[in-house]
Order: sequence, then C-alpha cells, then structure tokens
Amino acid sequence: MLNEYPARDQSSGIPREAAAKRILIVGPPNVGKSLIFNRLTGSSVSVSNYPGTTVEISAGTSPMLAGCEIRDTPGAYSLLPITDEERVAREIIIGQPDAVLIHVVDAKNLRRMLPFTLELLELGRHVILVLNLMDEARRLGVVIDHDELGERLGIPVVPTVATTGEGLDVLCAVIRDGLGPQPPVPAISYPREVLEAVRRMVRPGVPLVPARVLTPEFLERLPIVERTDFELGLRLARQHFADEILAEVASFPALSDTTFTSWLNRLTMNVWTAIPIALAVLYFGVYQFVGNFGAGTLVDFLENGVYEKYVTPWLTTWFERLIPWPTLQDLFVHDYGMLTLGLRYAVALILPIVGTFFLMFSVLEDSGYLPRLALLLDRVFKKLGLNGRAVIPIVLGFGCGTMATVVTRILETKRERIIATILLGFAIPCSAQLGVVLAMVAQRPYIFILWIALMSVIFLGLGMIAARRVPGKAPAFYLEIPPLRMPRLSNVLTKTYSRMYWYFVEIFPLFLAASAVIWVGTITGVFELIIRVIEPVVYAMGLPREAAHSLLFGFFRRDYGAAGLFDLLNHGKLDDRQIFISALVISLFLPCIAMFSVMQKERGWRFALGTSAAILVTATTVGIAANFILRVTGAL
Repeated sequence: MLNEYPARDQSSGIPREAAAKRILIVGPPNVGKSLIFNRLTGSSVSVSNYPGTTVEISAGTSPMLAGCEIRDTPGAYSLLPITDEERVAREIIIGQPDAVLIHVVDAKNLRRMLPFTLELLELGRHVILVLNLMDEARRLGVVIDHDELGERLGIPVVPTVATTGEGLDVLCAVIRDGLGPQPPVPAISYPREVLEAVRRMVRPGVPLVPARVLTPEFLERLPIVERTDFELGLRLARQHFADEILAEVASFPALSDTTFTSWLNRLTMNVWTAIPIALAVLYFGVYQFVGNFGAGTLVDFLENGVYEKYVTPWLTTWFERLIPWPTLQDLFVHDYGMLTLGLRYAVALILPIVGTFFLMFSVLEDSGYLPRLALLLDRVFKKLGLNGRAVIPIVLGFGCGTMATVVTRILETKRERIIATILLGFAIPCSAQLGVVLAMVAQRPYIFILWIALMSVIFLGLGMIAARRVPGKAPAFYLEIPPLRMPRLSNVLTKTYSRMYWYFVEIFPLFLAASAVIWVGTITGVFELIIRVIEPVVYAMGLPREAAHSLLFGFFRRDYGAAGLFDLLNHGKLDDRQIFISALVISLFLPCIAMFSVMQKERGWRFALGTSAAILVTATTVGIAANFILRVTGAL
C-alpha cells in the first residue's frame, strides 16, 4: 500500500520532527558524510549496530544546532537497495518520515548523484542538498549555480568543503532558520511500464509517485527481465530529468589528460603499470614502514627500551611488595601476568604495529588509492567468491586480523563476509605474527620463496573451495572511484585516531582477559596436560617437544607462538626443514583469542568454533604432510 505522508505541524507547515530538528545525513560512500557528521556533532557521538545486522549507525547531538539529534546513515546510492548498508539506510529513512534529510553528494559528480536527490524528494520530505568537495570541483573547472539549482528543486542547496569546514556555518544557519514549505514533488516523466507497475501498488486516484510505493519486495516478485526493464526505465527517467536541470545551472568541463593527476590516475588503472605500483605500495607501506619501522624499531624501543628496563621491573617490585602470595602475584606480574604480559603485549608489541599499519592504511584511504587496488584485484577475488571491495579487510588482516574481521561488514552479502572471515582466519598472518615469521625465514631465501608459494596456493585454493561451498549469490562489484589526491594530514590523523580508539576500547580488554586465562591454565596444571596431549602431533610434524608450548600459547597470542619458535631457532634447536614447517604451521594456526572473540560476535558461536576447529585440523595436517614429503624427497 501507499506509504502515509509525514505527520505535520499545522502551525508551521513543516513536519513535527523537522521542527524538533531530527536530522538524517544520507548519501553514497566516500563523499564526506561522516566528516560532516563529526563536525556537526563534535564528541557527542554514540555508535551502535542496527538491529539484526552488523551495520554500524552513528548518532549524536549538535551543540551548534541547539542539541538537535543527528544520525549518519550508511552509504547508499538509491532507495532500491543492493547491499546491506543500503537496506539499512532505506529502513532508517522510511522509518523516520518526519526527519529532515541532509543529502551529501560529490559536487564534481553531481550528475550521477542528483537522481537520488529526486528520489528523496518524491518521498515528500524536507531535503537539504549539500554539494561537498567543492574545492576539488573548482579545481577541475566545475561551475554550479547552487542558488538556481535550489530554485529548480525547491530545496536549500549548500556548497561545502568538509575537510576545511567551508560552508558548514551556512548549513547550520539553514537548519536553524527553518526549511519553509513542503518542497514540490519532481515532475518526472516516467515510461508507461513504470507507471503501470506503480498503479498496481496504489488506490485509484492516488498520485503515481514511484519512490513512495516501490519496495524491494515488490521488485523481487517481478520476473527478472521485467524487473531489469523496470529499474532501467526508472533510473533513465530520473537521470533525464536531472540532466535537464543541470544543463541550465551547471557546467562540467571535460577532464584534461595532460595533468599529473590524470597521468597518475591512468597508471593506477592500467593493469600493466598498476601491478608494479601495487607491489611498491605493499613493499614500502607494509614491509618497510609497518614491518621494519613499526614491528622493528618501535617495538624494540618500547619492548626493550621502556618495558624491560623500567615498566616491568617497577610493576613487579610494587606488586611483590603489595601482595604476599606468589600465586596471586602471578596474576598481575611475572611471566604471564595481566600487566607484564597482557599490558606489555597490547602496548609495547601490538600498539606500534597496528598503529603504523592504521597510519599507512589511512594514507592510502585518504589518497583515493584503495578503490583502485580493489578494482585491480576484482577479477582474482571473483574466483574466491568475493569482489574487489574485499581487498580492504584482506589488506587490513596483515595488520590486525581482529579489526579486519570487523571490517568485513563493508562487504555486500553475508556470503562474502563469511568467505572473507574464513580467509582471514586460515591464511592471513597478522603483522605482529608476520614480522616474527619473516625474521625466521629472511636469511634463507629458498625457504622464504617456498613459504610464500605454499601460503599463496592455500589462500587461493581455500577461497575457490569456499566460493563453491558457501551458499549465496555471486558477488557484484561497484565502487566509487574517487580522484587521487594528496592525503590531508588532519584526515589521516583523525582516521588513525578513530581506529586506535577502537583498538583500545574493543581489543585491549581481551589481552588482559587472555593473560588471566593463561594464569588459570598454568596454576591448575591444565596447560601442562594439554601440552602432553599435543606432543605426539608436534613430533609428527618433525618439531622438538618445546614447540608444543609455543603452539599452545599461540592461541592466546599468535605472535607469542611465532616468537617461541623463533627462540628455538636462536638456540639452534631447529634445522631448515623444521624452520619451514614452523613458519608454515604458525602462519596457518588458530586465530588469537581476540580474533576468536570478534568472530563469535560477528558470525556466531557455531561459526567461530567450527572455523577454529577446521583451522587447527588444517594447520596440523599441512605440517605433518610437509614433514613427510620433505623427509621422503630430501628437499630440506
């Protein structure tokens, strides 16, 4: 049936909630929605999952707008959803019919984004159109008469540059001063088949306005051919109407192919040049900056220069004086204490690694390079049941598998999120773990090449198997390709800070909890019992008995397991064959307890336990098989 019109405040002529200043920020990804939301709300923000989903919704109040309630909705291109984010955005928009909509668009791509504005206006809602990224639009020679555009649409149009705050005072003034009468419904001329379908949805005499009556459920009931023609007719009609308006109020000059940015853009989009660029980015960004500087220089400074010399001795002395019972002392200090193990691990080992990774990732994100990397890898990822967008959580997994598992939320379907989580758990070592593994194999190039080759085969093979076995539709791929630009320091620091804040709030407590579990397992003798149980498996993999301790504690700290094996190497207890098997097994080993907890939160207990069991079986099977093959062939 036809959606009801918004309840109205008869004295003001505007919706009651609009008078109360309830605001939804809507629009596609990568246009500055979140930055505008942050500037309007400041620090008064809460983040929660939308009911029944893992899609996060940010909400806050604005001190600049007399405490009005503002929500930042997930990225969406239309009210006819494809992704979970678009479905949630639609539900929020339709579910709050009295809210004022701030539609944020990329000014230089206004032609492609204006049809969504028309769709929102068809709902009979108060809309403010925000033309963001005006600095980039002006640099490209784009000219938009925003006053005339506002006259044609019947709504306020505000040009902004969210990164500098330009135009936000005007936006606040528009909201404070009120939005005037109800904007007119766009007089779009739809094709006959669209109007016939709409007519079947409404009572006789009701205006045939598609956006008010069309639902995803209705479209699902249409035959695939009819649905395709219907959606095409709907979109073409809106695009034609938008083009007619823009022809009179804006000009979009053809982009020059001679500028440095255009030249660099072509290099990052051409497969022959994009691959060397991607390898260079990964080498200097991940290996050198994160691996050498973060996992090497910074970790050595914090671990050996700060914690070992000052923090750990001081904490140990203080707790030994405060607590007379050695067993209780062990809970807080000594080998597995929450402060000398959990806190040191979180701050001295993992913090510099994930911090440098998040900084590098924020630079790539703000420069506009990540979507190009996604486009480059899309064809390969399609074979794995994913699309190019999955490059973001996969690359993040080399920094921190725990956060990468959370970031799988950006993928369009549950099937893709499951496959990506499986790949992260099985075949993507985190940066802390990877740094130790690389240290083990770096001085033996033949082992390093063999390790890389086998890990790549496992990653690709596992993805292909998952693509066949996990039910669901094959992934579609569409992604906004923003222009390449010099990263802004303020943006990079803000994004890095938000991710580091998440690390401390979500992950830091898990490290302390893991230390407590290790303490319990040690004093009860449970761990020693487990070690005796797994020793035969360790022997079958051709590793010494001491490796059992490393593999057990590797569940609580993946890099701890790798570090234990590295310590065996330094003491001359591993030969070349054992080095290769050790690196291979620990790379495939169980997810750490923090990642396991996030897997359970995101995918459920059954998935987390089943995946962990499968990873354990795979790691041990590969280790035993590799030991047998290498012994028989004498390759190592």
